[in-house]
Parts: sequence; structure tokens; C-alpha cells
Amino acid sequence: MFIKDKLSHFLHRSRSFHAILLVFLLAGAFQAVAQRPRSRVDQLSDEDVQNFYRKAQASGLSEVQIEQAAMSQGYTLDDIAKMRKRMAQIRTLTSLPQNQLPKESFKGSRGLPSDLSMRSDTLEVDSIRKDTTKKLKVFGASLFENAKMSFEPNLRIATPRNYIVGPDDEIRVDISGASTGDFQLKVSPDGTVKVPDLAPIFVSGLTIEQAEQRIIARLRQGGYQGLGRPGSGTSANVTLTNIRSIRVILVGEVVRPGTYTISSLGSVMNALYLAGGPNPETGSFRKINVVRGNRVVRTLDLYDFILRADQRDNIRLQDQDVIRVADYEAHVELTGQVRRPAIFEILPGETLKTVLAFAGGFGDDAYRASITLRRNTARERRIVTITEEQIATFVPKAGDKYNVGKILERYENRVQVAGAVMRPGDYSLEPGLETVRQLITRADGLRKDAFTNRATIVRERADMDRENLSFDLGKLMRGEVADIPLQSQDSLTVLSIRELREPYYVTIEGAVNMPDTIDFIANMSVADLIAHAGGFQEGAKPNLIEVARRIRQDSAGIRKTMMEIYRFAIDRDLQITPMEATPGSSPEFRLQPFDIVYVRTSPNYESQRQVMVYGEVMQPGNYAIANRQERIGDVIKRAGGLKPEAYMAGAQFRRNGQLIGNDLRDLIANPNVEENLLLQDKDTLYIPRRSEIIAVQGAVLNPSSISFKEDFKFDDYISEAGGFTDNARQRKAYIVYPNGRKDRSHSFLFFVSRPRVDPGSIINVPFKPIDSNRLTAGERIGIFSLLATVSIALINVLLR
Repeated sequence: MFIKDKLSHFLHRSRSFHAILLVFLLAGAFQAVAQRPRSRVDQLSDEDVQNFYRKAQASGLSEVQIEQAAMSQGYTLDDIAKMRKRMAQIRTLTSLPQNQLPKESFKGSRGLPSDLSMRSDTLEVDSIRKDTTKKLKVFGASLFENAKMSFEPNLRIATPRNYIVGPDDEIRVDISGASTGDFQLKVSPDGTVKVPDLAPIFVSGLTIEQAEQRIIARLRQGGYQGLGRPGSGTSANVTLTNIRSIRVILVGEVVRPGTYTISSLGSVMNALYLAGGPNPETGSFRKINVVRGNRVVRTLDLYDFILRADQRDNIRLQDQDVIRVADYEAHVELTGQVRRPAIFEILPGETLKTVLAFAGGFGDDAYRASITLRRNTARERRIVTITEEQIATFVPKAGDKYNVGKILERYENRVQVAGAVMRPGDYSLEPGLETVRQLITRADGLRKDAFTNRATIVRERADMDRENLSFDLGKLMRGEVADIPLQSQDSLTVLSIRELREPYYVTIEGAVNMPDTIDFIANMSVADLIAHAGGFQEGAKPNLIEVARRIRQDSAGIRKTMMEIYRFAIDRDLQITPMEATPGSSPEFRLQPFDIVYVRTSPNYESQRQVMVYGEVMQPGNYAIANRQERIGDVIKRAGGLKPEAYMAGAQFRRNGQLIGNDLRDLIANPNVEENLLLQDKDTLYIPRRSEIIAVQGAVLNPSSISFKEDFKFDDYISEAGGFTDNARQRKAYIVYPNGRKDRSHSFLFFVSRPRVDPGSIINVPFKPIDSNRLTAGERIGIFSLLATVSIALINVLLR
């Protein structure tokens, strides 16, 4: 961006940051910032700083005067230091192009003049938004919309030998060898350079090569004998260091016409970019004239640069050159299946083939047989169909709109084969593949499971309806019937015998390691299926295997038997012997589809079952259930009996994790009590110590835990908890004993009988249910008022 380049160059040239203080000099510059009072440095935006700099740059004051002027405006040394830091940050963030390196970066480097024009939108890159509309764009317009592209000349290349020297150019002459010297010569406004002790040398209008020869010749006359001649031992190197600026004028249909200051190395593209390029709505991208001395010296066609990177006409400009962008002659639109749909500019003599080349040619799915044209006539539009043969000679006209269609989703020579063939898929209808037999042969023949009694062809009729053609494929393949010719879009389907039946499977259940249902395999025996299921479990009874088989044969009437049952005895080595004289129950017995094999479990085989006893017993732990008659009392004895601290009234017996309400207090003294339950697998028995706590919960004022007292009754504990609440259901209060049993209050008339309280019990007082239908105070008042009104009305009626 030009502002940043000028700023960086100026900073290096002055060898300090003092020059930036010019921004504080001009009162008008301060008024430009919305007429606000004196601003501190941190209140200025980057754009403000650079705008101040541009206005102050031409003042010509010295650095001391600049600093004094800033302080006279009320700025302190801290403000000046902040300004230096601010400009240093801007300079750090500024990325200089390679062709605009500062002059001090290396000896003899080339710099740009400080008064170059800049593109007006370079400071608004962040505000540029992509055009999200689907409007077709003019081809080439996007080239100048990219704010990061500048077409600036490269200053690090060697000076072109045909470069024309002019005022403000700086030429450096470096003499080395037997004699030395270093001269920095600036071309004066009258076109001369001045070497000390020598007459002025006129170089304006000469090429750099001619100027070099003239300067060296004058130096020879001034005492450098033999300079630049072979064998003299003295050589001279003439280079162009700082180049001048030139002014060019852009007129015609450009985005921003006007006069621009550019580098003397600038080209036509450089100037066009500064002006925003041709106007996409009215300007020509193909007829850009460079006028020099009232004569057109070159005509630039941007399509040559965009499509072929041809820069032959991108010539270097000279001072006072005029670039004129003419009006476009004809625009045509090309849309559809092309690689670059756009609006294209055409010149006389160009054909539709040329426009297609501008668009990158047809797309991959383009319909190439014809192109549809919508053309304007004197009164209306008309449709024109352009065939593929006419494209090369068809001449477009202004306003034409061409559309390239997409090919149809159909095939002109496709036939398909699916099903029980070796290679199903799509095939081309061609000589050698024109019949059903030839298609099956091309598909590597039929599979062994092919159902040859019937095959079908789905064919597309002329009206695009489809019809089904069925035939005996076996007879066709054997030549017993005539072969069937195929047509385009035919689809042949060969069924498989497996597709015409229910899926076959067999099932094995019972005492095997992996009960499963698997696909039926012919010639499979019962032993094979048991092996597939992982073999017998330990509790299996191999001498009793049953096979249940469906009755698949049809018969007259209704059969009494629902299925056939076969029994076998198999040893653990999977050797089968018939158990009964049942037809088919032999070592050669083979399974059929849908058979179910049952492997029974031995009646005397059971895995270990155990119960857990813990708490106040002598030997807590897990105990195996020895027999089917073992009870709770038996396992307590096996656990060594009870400890002295055991509290049998609170013993908790659980089955499947659920607490069973059971009073085991009399169990030890009388094993025949009904509470002495039979044990089951995973039962647990917990015998606690005596608990001295009574918990009171629910609708009491202070739910809490209370110490057990022998002389306390149910209501005493309620009183200890603060008594009942207003919404307590007192007659429904109940108690949960530590062994899981429960007891409730009993009421008769006005008398309520409370249950006894044992240590460790929990007293629960339920709440009354919320009456959602209860009337509010306001509703009751309203009803009373209504009743009073009705009563008064009735009295008045009766008194009449």
C-alpha cells in the first residue's frame, strides 16, 4: 500500500522518527479530526496519523522547527515519545514489497519518489466484502478488485538499457581501479547533471546507456584518462539509484479517471490498477489505448494478459502519457456447463468458438451437440439453436445470451445384467453383444445357484413406460428356443434359487457353551452343530439329545402331530448312537433346514449356590447351600451361632436385594417356626447389634432421632419430636421395625391403638394429601355473597 511505502521510505531517509512530528504542526489537520480538542496520541487512529503525515510532509520545515511547533501546541515530551513509538509500531506492521526497500538497506539501492499516487481503497481492505449475489460478472473485472495486487515495478532489477533519463532521476557514478571516485548526480529540471569541477552534462531524454557514455566521456576530459577503456586499469559503474516520478492521465471508461503520479518505471497495468481498472459496466477490457504525443503508440488487450500472460503491450509509461479506456463494443453472456461462466467482451471477427475459449471450454458434463442462444431483435427476443458444427463459424452479436446445457442421465448403448451371473453390471450394446446369450457369456456365465426356469428383461418402451419380458433361461442357453435380441436400456435379471425360498437355518439350545442360530449347511450332523456351539457344558446330559423337525410334506387332512421329534445319545467325544428306534435316528442322521437341537441338563447337576451371613455371628462369610432343605437356622448354626451382642429382633433377611419382613426372634429356640425360611441362591442374612435409637419421620414438627426408653410409648416419641403438624394423618401413623416388618395404628370410634416400639424402629407419620379443589378465602366470600343476594331476592318475591 502506497501510504505505508512512502512512510517507511521517509522514516529511513530522515534517519530518525522526528519527522513524524509534522502531524502536530498544521491546525487544519487537527480540525480535520471532527473539530475535536487537542487529541492525545493514543486517541488518534492509524489513518489519522497517516493523513496528518501526508498533509505535513510538504511543509519543508526542519526537525527542530517541527518539534518546537508541536510543543507550542501544548504537546509534551511524553506525547512526542508516544508518537515515535506509535509510528514505530506502524512501521513494524507495514510489510514493504521487495521492490520498495529503503535506501539505507544496502549501498546503492534504489528508492521510489515520495509523491506517488495511491489507490484510494488500499486503506479499506478490511471493509471489502465478497459479493454474495449470483449476478454474472464481466470477465476480467476481478483482476482489479484484489486490493493486494499492485502491478508495481520491481526496483531490484537492473535498470532497463532503454530507460529514458529525466529530471529528478539520480545517477550514481562509482570509479574504481587506478583512480577512484564516487559521484551522486541528480538530474536538474533543465536536464543536466553536475560533476564537480566540470561543465554540466545534458542527459535528459537520453537512454541510461547513452547517458552513461556521455558522462564517462566528460569524466575522461576532466582528468580520468582512459576511464572505461580496456587496459587502462580504471573502470566506471553508472547506475540509476533514485528514480523520478511521472504523471499520467487516465480517461474514458475507468472506475476512477484522473491524473496519477507513478514511478518512471511504471507500466500501463500499474496505472490501470491505481484507477481501479476499466468500468465493468461500460468500459472495454480489450481496447485500452496508450496515447503519447497525440498518437496512439500501443493498444492493450487485457484478455491477452489474463488468458495467456502476454505482457507485450504492457509498456513502460512516460511523463504525460494518456491512457484511454474505450467503450465496449459488444458484450455476450455464456452460462451453463462451461468452466468460467461470465459476461465476455468480443471484438469484430471473433466467433462463438473464441468466446468458448475465453470461458475455458466445455465443462465435463456439457451437452456439446447444440448451444441455446437468446438473441435480441428489434422488437422482442428469439431462440436460436447452434449445432456443434456451427460453433466455429457462428458470429456473436451484442446482447447475445448463450447457455450450454447438461447431458442427460441416460445411456445410448447400455444394457444391464443382475442376479446369479458371475459378473453382474453394465455392458455396452455393440456388435458381438446383441442378445441375451451373448450378454450372459460376456458376464462370465451363470452361477451354479442360478434359477434357470425363468428370467426377466425389463425393457423401456417408445413412450418411456417399462414392460416385463419373461422367458425360460435354461431352454435359451441350451438352444431349444431362439435367442432374444437386446435393446438399449434393457435390464436382464437372473434369479438365484436362494432368493426364491425362505432363508435356511438351524438352531441349537440348552447346555452348550454357545447356543446360536446359524445358516443351514447341507450334510451337517448333530455332532457338527454341537461342535459349532462350542461343545457341551459341564452339566449337559449327552445321552439325551432331541431334534425337533418341521413337517414339510403336505398330506390330506389335518395331522395330529405338529412336528417330528428325534432322540439321540451322544458321548462327550461327539460320537452319535441312536437312542430309540425312530426312523432316521442313526449315525448317518443329517440335519435339515429349520431343525432345532436341544441339549438337556443333568437333573443331578447344579452349580454351587451360596448365601451370605454377616453381622453378629461367630464366623461371618459366604456359605454354600448344602441341600434343598437347608434353612436360615441351619446356616446360623454353620456360622458358629450368635455372638452375645446379637439382636435377633433386628435381623434382616434379604432376597434378590429386597428386605423380607421376618421376625427371627424365636428362631433359635424353635427351629420349626414359619419364619425359618428355605434358603435360595444369593440370599443375605444380617444380624445387627441392639440399636438404641428411634427415628421419627414425616408430619411432625421436628423430625429427629431419639434414644430408646423402655417406658416410652408410641405417642411419647411423637411428643419428643414436637408433636403432629396440622396436616398430619395421625390415625395413619405406622412403625417400621428393624427386621423390615411394619405395624400401623388401629382406630375404633374415638379410640386409637398405637403399635409397640422396639429398639431401632422408625416411626412414620404421613402427610394429608393436598386438596387441589379446596376453595380459597376469596372464593368462599364470593359464594356467601351470592347466596345472600339470592336469599334477599327470594324473600322479596315471597313478600310480594
